[in-house]
Amino acid sequence: MLSGFSVQAGTLDEVKKRGTLVCGVSTGLPGFSSTDEKGHWKGLDVDGCRAIAAAVFGDANKVKYAPLNAKERFTALQSGEIDVLVRGTTWTKHRDTALGLNFVGVNYYDGQGFMVPKKLGITSAKELDGAIFCIHAGTTSELNLADYFAKNNMKYDAVVFDTHDQAAKGFEAGRCDCLTSDQSQLYALRTQLSKPYDAVILKEIISKEPLGPVVRQGDDAWFNVVRWTFFAMINADELGVTSANVDAMKRRSVNPAIRRLVGLDGDKGQSLDLPDDWSYQVIKQVGNYAEVFERNVGKGSALRIRRGLNALWKDGGIQYAPPMR
Repeated sequence: MLSGFSVQAGTLDEVKKRGTLVCGVSTGLPGFSSTDEKGHWKGLDVDGCRAIAAAVFGDANKVKYAPLNAKERFTALQSGEIDVLVRGTTWTKHRDTALGLNFVGVNYYDGQGFMVPKKLGITSAKELDGAIFCIHAGTTSELNLADYFAKNNMKYDAVVFDTHDQAAKGFEAGRCDCLTSDQSQLYALRTQLSKPYDAVILKEIISKEPLGPVVRQGDDAWFNVVRWTFFAMINADELGVTSANVDAMKRRSVNPAIRRLVGLDGDKGQSLDLPDDWSYQVIKQVGNYAEVFERNVGKGSALRIRRGLNALWKDGGIQYAPPMR
């Protein structure tokens, strides 16, 4: 537990006092949260952490990353060890109620899929009756897999691992016939295989996996900061405001929605107890949602995942944020 941290105290005040955001991320998943050769954290979830720091401090680098596996993540948040969890976590009823946690939104719409060796010639999950699965412990994937096989009157065995990396290594070593996880994670894990294209990701999706940032219940002020930081990035995407043009937009735009977004009009930062330029700093230093998606997991990345459901509502997806007014 962090020294001097009180779970009952307002998290925003504690974060400001400390001068650093403590953000829970995965132990390493390319495209979402992993370290580069210089030890710098990067990824879609990492940019979520950086955006919160930019909103609070005006400095996206004021983040301490806490790498957590699936079993550790909720305890770390509940105990106050971290301020926010941004770690590919599925929003479910149990997690949103019984664990004393609140999901602030969905930063990635996902679904559970399957990766198999190409040499097996498998083209459908229905061909996996009797298969052995590598699976990450403490995730929704375990129950989803059990439900899918029960519904289809099929049988399977499982080899359970503590981390995604261990599950991927087990798959590559031949300890299982199939690796199952959220499909985005399968694309990420495939890049770590010695021969990535010897593995095939099947088209079937067997679950809904809305992934998003998580905070503790009972602290509405902090919940609002984290939620509206994410919503600012979605609104910027919709309005075409990017890290490259936000300064020009701030100087010249007469669009009321853009003027509110960049902190010129409206209540600015007052209702969130943040600086007036908080959303400008998020966009300038981190980018809008499209920028974050494309550089980490989309066309600008090794994963090259299409936006799909993560496209804006007006572009055929379901990403949508309330207006900033």
